Amino acid sequence: MVGDRVEVREDVAFGTGNGRELRCDVFVPPGEQTGRGAVLLVHGGGWRQGDKTQLRGYGLRIARSGFLCVATEYRLVGESPWPAQVHDVKAGLRWMRANAEELGIDPHRIALQGHSAGAHLVLFAAGSPNAPEFEGEGGNAGIDTTVDAVIAAYPPTRFYLGERRHGGVPIEALSDEPTAELAELASPLNLAGPTFPPTMLLHGSDDKVVPVSASFVMYEALAGHKVPTELHVFAEAVHGFDAEPMFGRRTSDLVVLFLERYLRAPASSPA
Repeated sequence: MVGDRVEVREDVAFGTGNGRELRCDVFVPPGEQTGRGAVLLVHGGGWRQGDKTQLRGYGLRIARSGFLCVATEYRLVGESPWPAQVHDVKAGLRWMRANAEELGIDPHRIALQGHSAGAHLVLFAAGSPNAPEFEGEGGNAGIDTTVDAVIAAYPPTRFYLGERRHGGVPIEALSDEPTAELAELASPLNLAGPTFPPTMLLHGSDDKVVPVSASFVMYEALAGHKVPTELHVFAEAVHGFDAEPMFGRRTSDLVVLFLERYLRAPASSPA
């Protein structure tokens, strides 16, 4: 199916989980170019609902700017407990690298983009490259899972059990068997370090689902390690604010600018 010159390949199998195929939608920019930058899009829904079609608008808008996009599904908590979700995100990333030539992308120019629960997953995946306990068995084992940039919209970055923590979300949102240890283990904030990839954070100041402080604490942690990081806070905006077309267009423009900066093509060698 083609929309606005972007080719959309729907329901492409990229791996397996719980004995079933996992599928994605691929948004191919117009033209026959090779070596494009690419983005893996990860939907939200509180880890318990949602699907790969939620970020279709981003897939189309970003692909029109020349970046191939892959919108992926992942096993929800009701099907498989954490960390199956991040396993599936990494399976999608490995599939992109394994099929880079066919997709016309540069396997060394891939970014992750997630929203809400998906933002948590992409930050966690970006901060745990090639960690055996978080790679899973979704296919293409052994392929590198480092990424070149990550974009997280209204991301949960810290969990807590019991007493509320600044910038935190209750671990019960992620797990039906919550523990303090799991809250620490599943928090992307604890993965912040000097090797974290360049990061963009987007949040609404009036978010009642994930507090805007979640993005502030992540920004401060990454900036403290001198990771290239930018934070965009939208005044009076609520959780999922970019579902409104006006915000969606503007945030897409910001995302594309960020991708152009950090997925830039390698400089040509002098003649």
